[in-house]
Amino acid sequence: MSQAAVHRLLSGVRCLRKTPQMFGTNPLFAAQQRWLTFNVQDEKDFKDRVLENDKPVLVDFTASWCGPCKILGPRLETIVAGYKGRVELAKVDIDEHQDLAIKFGISSVPTVIGMVKGEKKSQFVGVTEDDLIEAFIEKLLPPS
Repeated sequence: MSQAAVHRLLSGVRCLRKTPQMFGTNPLFAAQQRWLTFNVQDEKDFKDRVLENDKPVLVDFTASWCGPCKILGPRLETIVAGYKGRVELAKVDIDEHQDLAIKFGISSVPTVIGMVKGEKKSQFVGVTEDDLIEAFIEKLLPPS
Protein backbone atom coordinates (compact mmCIF):
# COMPACT_ATOMS: atom_id res chain seq x y z
CA MET A 1 0.00 0.00 0.00
CA SER A 2 1.43 3.38 -0.92
CA GLN A 3 2.23 6.00 1.70
CA ALA A 4 -0.39 8.29 0.15
CA ALA A 5 -3.05 5.57 0.46
CA VAL A 6 -2.15 4.97 4.10
CA HIS A 7 -2.34 8.71 4.79
CA ARG A 8 -5.79 8.90 3.16
CA LEU A 9 -7.03 6.02 5.32
CA LEU A 10 -5.70 7.54 8.52
CA SER A 11 -6.86 11.06 7.71
CA GLY A 12 -10.33 9.89 8.74
CA VAL A 13 -9.11 8.93 12.22
CA ARG A 14 -10.66 11.25 14.73
CA CYS A 15 -9.91 11.94 18.34
CA LEU A 16 -12.90 11.40 20.61
CA ARG A 17 -13.58 14.31 22.91
CA LYS A 18 -15.57 12.45 25.58
CA THR A 19 -13.62 13.25 28.75
CA PRO A 20 -15.37 12.40 32.02
CA GLN A 21 -13.73 13.41 35.28
CA MET A 22 -10.76 11.37 36.41
CA PHE A 23 -11.28 9.44 39.64
CA GLY A 24 -8.76 7.42 41.55
CA THR A 25 -5.69 8.12 39.44
CA ASN A 26 -2.27 8.37 41.04
CA PRO A 27 0.43 9.26 38.48
CA LEU A 28 3.24 8.56 40.97
CA PHE A 29 2.04 5.00 41.51
CA ALA A 30 1.77 4.51 37.74
CA ALA A 31 5.29 5.87 37.22
CA GLN A 32 6.67 3.31 39.68
CA GLN A 33 4.99 0.49 37.76
CA ARG A 34 6.02 1.43 34.20
CA TRP A 35 7.54 -2.00 33.58
CA LEU A 36 3.96 -3.25 33.11
CA THR A 37 3.55 -0.77 30.26
CA PHE A 38 5.55 -0.69 27.06
CA ASN A 39 5.61 1.24 23.80
CA VAL A 40 5.41 -1.00 20.75
CA GLN A 41 8.56 -0.48 18.67
CA ASP A 42 7.65 -2.33 15.45
CA GLU A 43 5.56 -5.25 14.13
CA LYS A 44 8.03 -7.84 15.45
CA ASP A 45 7.86 -6.25 18.91
CA PHE A 46 4.04 -6.30 18.70
CA LYS A 47 4.11 -9.98 17.73
CA ASP A 48 6.58 -10.93 20.47
CA ARG A 49 5.11 -8.88 23.32
CA VAL A 50 1.39 -8.81 22.49
CA LEU A 51 0.38 -11.67 20.20
CA GLU A 52 2.65 -14.27 21.84
CA ASN A 53 2.13 -13.09 25.42
CA ASP A 54 0.62 -15.60 27.84
CA LYS A 55 -0.89 -12.77 29.88
CA PRO A 56 -3.80 -10.63 28.75
CA VAL A 57 -2.63 -7.40 27.10
CA LEU A 58 -4.49 -4.12 26.75
CA VAL A 59 -3.44 -2.47 23.49
CA ASP A 60 -3.89 1.30 23.73
CA PHE A 61 -4.00 2.84 20.25
CA THR A 62 -3.10 6.46 20.84
CA ALA A 63 -1.67 9.60 19.23
CA SER A 64 0.50 12.41 20.58
CA TRP A 65 -1.97 15.05 19.32
CA CYS A 66 -5.00 13.44 21.02
CA GLY A 67 -6.15 15.18 24.21
CA PRO A 68 -8.37 12.34 25.49
CA CYS A 69 -5.45 9.92 24.92
CA LYS A 70 -3.41 12.00 27.37
CA ILE A 71 -6.17 11.58 29.95
CA LEU A 72 -6.79 7.87 29.40
CA GLY A 73 -3.13 6.77 29.16
CA PRO A 74 -2.09 7.51 32.78
CA ARG A 75 -5.37 6.08 34.08
CA LEU A 76 -4.78 2.82 32.18
CA GLU A 77 -1.24 2.65 33.58
CA THR A 78 -2.50 3.11 37.14
CA ILE A 79 -5.27 0.54 36.78
CA VAL A 80 -2.98 -2.03 35.08
CA ALA A 81 -0.39 -1.54 37.85
CA GLY A 82 -3.07 -2.49 40.37
CA TYR A 83 -3.29 -5.93 38.76
CA LYS A 84 0.32 -6.60 39.84
CA GLY A 85 1.56 -8.20 36.63
CA ARG A 86 -1.53 -10.23 35.72
CA VAL A 87 -2.16 -7.95 32.72
CA GLU A 88 0.11 -5.75 30.59
CA LEU A 89 -0.41 -2.53 28.66
CA ALA A 90 0.98 -1.98 25.16
CA LYS A 91 0.88 1.52 23.71
CA VAL A 92 0.70 1.88 19.93
CA ASP A 93 1.15 5.34 18.41
CA ILE A 94 -1.04 5.31 15.28
CA ASP A 95 1.16 7.88 13.55
CA GLU A 96 4.28 5.74 14.01
CA HIS A 97 2.58 2.39 13.40
CA GLN A 98 0.00 3.04 10.71
CA ASP A 99 0.20 -0.60 9.60
CA LEU A 100 -1.07 -1.82 12.98
CA ALA A 101 -3.78 0.86 13.08
CA ILE A 102 -5.04 -0.28 9.68
CA LYS A 103 -4.76 -3.98 10.58
CA PHE A 104 -6.97 -3.46 13.65
CA GLY A 105 -9.40 -1.07 11.93
CA ILE A 106 -8.69 1.88 14.19
CA SER A 107 -10.86 4.85 13.17
CA SER A 108 -10.92 6.79 16.46
CA VAL A 109 -8.45 7.34 19.27
CA PRO A 110 -8.13 6.40 22.00
CA THR A 111 -9.12 2.82 21.21
CA VAL A 112 -8.24 0.04 23.65
CA ILE A 113 -8.28 -3.58 22.51
CA GLY A 114 -8.16 -6.50 24.94
CA MET A 115 -5.97 -9.33 23.63
CA VAL A 116 -5.66 -12.81 25.11
CA LYS A 117 -3.05 -15.17 23.63
CA GLY A 118 -2.99 -13.21 20.39
CA GLU A 119 -6.75 -13.07 19.97
CA LYS A 120 -8.83 -9.89 20.12
CA LYS A 121 -11.47 -10.41 22.82
CA SER A 122 -13.05 -6.96 23.15
CA GLN A 123 -12.47 -3.25 22.78
CA PHE A 124 -13.67 0.17 23.85
CA VAL A 125 -13.29 3.58 22.27
CA GLY A 126 -12.84 6.87 24.11
CA VAL A 127 -12.30 7.81 27.73
CA THR A 128 -14.42 5.80 30.15
CA GLU A 129 -14.87 5.43 33.91
CA ASP A 130 -12.30 3.51 35.97
CA ASP A 131 -14.81 0.89 37.14
CA LEU A 132 -15.73 0.11 33.52
CA ILE A 133 -12.04 -0.23 32.62
CA GLU A 134 -11.59 -2.62 35.55
CA ALA A 135 -14.61 -4.67 34.44
CA PHE A 136 -13.13 -4.74 30.92
CA ILE A 137 -9.86 -6.14 32.32
CA GLU A 138 -11.63 -8.65 34.58
CA LYS A 139 -13.31 -10.22 31.53
CA LEU A 140 -9.86 -10.82 30.01
CA LEU A 141 -8.39 -12.56 33.05
CA PRO A 142 -8.56 -16.33 33.48
CA PRO A 143 -10.90 -17.57 36.23
CA SER A 144 -9.18 -17.74 39.61
